[in-house]
Amino acid sequence: MALRLGSLRLPWSRKTSHDDDPYWDFFINTPPADLANYVAEMIRKAPGGNIFPTKTDLHTPEITSSHVKELARYLGADLVGIARLASSAGPETLGYPFAVVCVVRAEYDPRRAPGIGGQVPVQNGLFVTFVLSSWIRELGFRAISSEDPNAEKLAVAAGLGTLNPEGRLVTTKYGSQVHVANVIHTDLPLAADG
Repeated sequence: MALRLGSLRLPWSRKTSHDDDPYWDFFINTPPADLANYVAEMIRKAPGGNIFPTKTDLHTPEITSSHVKELARYLGADLVGIARLASSAGPETLGYPFAVVCVVRAEYDPRRAPGIGGQVPVQNGLFVTFVLSSWIRELGFRAISSEDPNAEKLAVAAGLGTLNPEGRLVTTKYGSQVHVANVIHTDLPLAADG
């Protein structure tokens, strides 16, 4: 039951409207004039580290998979899945039997919102995959984080959701308001989901 105090009404509506805010529209929809002002560009240009020369003794693939997923969620991924890559997936994935797929929530679709604010899910996803792939290399295994044209299909193969008619990932928890981050291709022994 809401309490009325003249023009003030309690509880306040939690829904905010940015329809009439020109700064918000600029923040969400205007791409940066200088890519040096864009964090995602800095993360993309950061060099990957070296692979530690001695491989770490690991638990079973199932336990290793749970550690990878737990670290990804700690770093900010909302959903994480592991897919087994087919040997015919392409020359860039040869020797990488697994793909780690991280998904972050996206209030605005980064494909339609090119502004710095609209690209926040991209930045969050890049951070997660950059640190996670670095950690895998520190364990002594190969891992590359890169944009994958089949990322949404890999997310489905990893059991994270389904594809809608437009080819977008739809999850049970967040619907279509998600962004699939760069995919990590790795030779770390993991247990595939899905």
